[in-house]
Amino acid sequence: MLTCKSPRKVMRLAFTLGSDALPKYFSRFSRHDFTVPQLFACLVLKEHQRKTYRDVEALLRDAPQWCRDIGMKKVPDHNTLCRAFHALKLIRRSGRLLDKLVQWFAVARQLGTTAALDSSHYDSRYRSRHYEQRCRHYTGTREKTPANTRRSRTARQSPKLGIGVCTRCHLILSARPRTGFGSDSPDFGPLLFDAWKRHPRLRDVLADAGYDSEGNHRIARLDMGVRSTIKSGIGRPGKRGPSGYYRNIMSKRLKGSQRGKKYGQRAQAETVNSMLKRNMGDALRSRSPRARRNEQMLRVLTHNIALLCDKIEG
Repeated sequence: MLTCKSPRKVMRLAFTLGSDALPKYFSRFSRHDFTVPQLFACLVLKEHQRKTYRDVEALLRDAPQWCRDIGMKKVPDHNTLCRAFHALKLIRRSGRLLDKLVQWFAVARQLGTTAALDSSHYDSRYRSRHYEQRCRHYTGTREKTPANTRRSRTARQSPKLGIGVCTRCHLILSARPRTGFGSDSPDFGPLLFDAWKRHPRLRDVLADAGYDSEGNHRIARLDMGVRSTIKSGIGRPGKRGPSGYYRNIMSKRLKGSQRGKKYGQRAQAETVNSMLKRNMGDALRSRSPRARRNEQMLRVLTHNIALLCDKIEG
């Protein structure tokens, strides 16, 4: 699937979404120079174009017609945009925004009945961990810090994003940003529940071995009535196969190549992770863990908005 490349169209659709799902102002005591949907549209434009706050301010000054499209009489300062990003608290408000986007995709008849789950790590800064390790090596600090200490420090600070994707249209139905390495299995229930709540017509969920757990199968099949297909790969294999009824079935069913079969559609979630990183970058600009989680949610919303904008154009 393709995403819209027109920044003006993405900005206008983001303003329409914000007008339907966000309050008009943060507080009745604010200056009311800009509405919350207007600032949200500017932030979506920033992520869509991979700009900084100062860059998007300069971009809007060079395109005053874009500001008129969403009713802004002047260009917001970069400090205003930065404060708006933190005041939006997208971790808390993203649910309503995703609900509205799923409704729009349902009206356009783009949703399927299969969801795929996957997760991916992001760089915490624009300098990669490999570059930092090489810098420590040449400055002589490598011998002073044990390898396990360096690895655990970067692991604790590494941002991670788990997503639930509609395999038919690449729409992100649910997202769970967090910090640190670890198993994907605990994220299965929240991701599937959010996706199922927004799209009750889900019938199948596909996931890789990182989500393998007998409890996850029971959550999907018994609690939500969704057929779970998860590759079994956690634990030491025994002669009788994996422990658990559903895990044993998966070990027999998912043997060999899955090309052309339903489980082969799980790769669509990896495609969406690739789209997020190719279109908006694989490094985050924020510094605190909370701000990084909000930035990841902003990227998820920007991806969905650009995807819907391309559907409207088509």
